[in-house]
Amino acid sequence: MATARSLIAPTSNPLLERALRDKLARRSATCGSLGELEPLAVRLGLLQNTLKPRLRDPHVLVFASDHGLVVDVAEAPPRPTRELVAQVLQAQSPLTVFARIQGMALWVVDAGVADPLPRHEHLVTRKIAHGTRNARLHAAMSVDQAHAAIRAGMEIAEALRGNVVVCAGLGVGTDIGAALVLARLTDAPLADLLTASPDTPEPDLARALVAAEGALGRHRAVVDPVEVLAALGGFDIAMMVGLMLGAAAKRQLLMVDGMAACAALRVAQCIASAVTDYCVFCRSHGRAGLDHAMAQFQASALLELGMDSIDGTGATLAWPLVKAAAALLTEVAEGEDPGPSRPVVLDGGSAV
Repeated sequence: MATARSLIAPTSNPLLERALRDKLARRSATCGSLGELEPLAVRLGLLQNTLKPRLRDPHVLVFASDHGLVVDVAEAPPRPTRELVAQVLQAQSPLTVFARIQGMALWVVDAGVADPLPRHEHLVTRKIAHGTRNARLHAAMSVDQAHAAIRAGMEIAEALRGNVVVCAGLGVGTDIGAALVLARLTDAPLADLLTASPDTPEPDLARALVAAEGALGRHRAVVDPVEVLAALGGFDIAMMVGLMLGAAAKRQLLMVDGMAACAALRVAQCIASAVTDYCVFCRSHGRAGLDHAMAQFQASALLELGMDSIDGTGATLAWPLVKAAAALLTEVAEGEDPGPSRPVVLDGGSAV
């Protein structure tokens, strides 16, 4: 992980940031303030180290896995992860349609689905094992498996074209695994992270809390981020850690959607703190636990649509806003001279 840490550069650049803000101020002089699009545009410019950020070939990567702890949580057998994956791959999900109409390439990555999955042109098979073990009784995975999943995620990042990646998780128990990782690696109370909505049946929440607290208690001595990931997380979360580290090392934009992606980002942040410079946050559902997860990064979602959908859907709907923010800096005409793509320092020390 030392390599990932050394390859991810912080995006801080005061000279470039001032030039970006000056450029946006000239836009505002003619069209008025564009609110939250402006700080997003600055972030994109800093991320790409240019006055003219350009976004290309966005990919939506949904990492699918099963989590063993769910056997202690669900009163009735939940809908299998394989069916959730099939729904996405067979275009029976809004996520699939929204990705297509937004021009985003969609892939489902089998990181650790319990059942075999049939081949599909948009399925990437990187299965580490057929689901994790029950974290209340054992480590969810071995440390070696966690490292293997992280490496697989980095390899996926290396192979991707373009410079925009949506990260989301999908699977039975993934939000519980994510809540456990976040609770151990942050100060967020476990009960807050597990809360879905005010109308969550009290018995369901109580059962999930008992199982999750049992898992935290069993692994109370584990503090190293990757060991926490192995003890409490899932293959989907681990693979996203590698993807995030690899994509940030290439200065790509990461669109983080959902609890599992937040948990992965927290682990990645522990490995290389600058990874968060490359992130914007999205949401596919309005569950209260996600509010607490995003609060760990002092972040809010680009859109609040009140959805309760498969993770990744919110990012496909937020994508036009991200494109619009970049267009503020690249497409709005400033006369015949297209201008520089880097700030120019004059003798007096000002940037143009």
